[in-house]
Amino acid sequence: MARDEVVHGYAKALLAVAEAEGALDRVQDELFVFAKAVERHAELREALTDASLPVENREAVIEDLLGGRVHPVTLKLARFLVDAGQARHLDAIAEELAGMAAQRSELALGEVRSAVPLTEDQRARLREVLADATGRQIELKVVVDPSVIGGLVARVGDEVFDGSVASRLTDAKQRLTGSE
Repeated sequence: MARDEVVHGYAKALLAVAEAEGALDRVQDELFVFAKAVERHAELREALTDASLPVENREAVIEDLLGGRVHPVTLKLARFLVDAGQARHLDAIAEELAGMAAQRSELALGEVRSAVPLTEDQRARLREVLADATGRQIELKVVVDPSVIGGLVARVGDEVFDGSVASRLTDAKQRLTGSE
């Protein structure tokens, strides 16, 4: 089975479970944030994907990170993915799940990376700006990513809006050194 089919199948199953439990919005949001954290931290990703570690150890890592902080369904589904050996696809599955959930509500998935957490007012304004720019209503997912330094990087589908300090610094360096 191709990777995309596996990702889609798991996302569809997670969607069904979260929907049946009446917690789709919260669960897909929490899984998305968790997946992005795993993606950014190599040691964590390694701990969750290392098949030589007993499953109980990998589950304990998830319990330590998420226990008491997320909806019980989120915790169970994160454990399920690790038990099923799908931790290496966690990011893709979480994105697919968020996309499916957004599609159910006829929204486009917008991922925003910011160096700092955003207030509800900032999120609402950003949702409006992205909706104006794309012509679609947006389901906004904000990921705190210190590498952005300042500003924001937003992605809606294939469109990327990069207003980060990091990209401005890279552009300035390229202009100064004359490299492309």
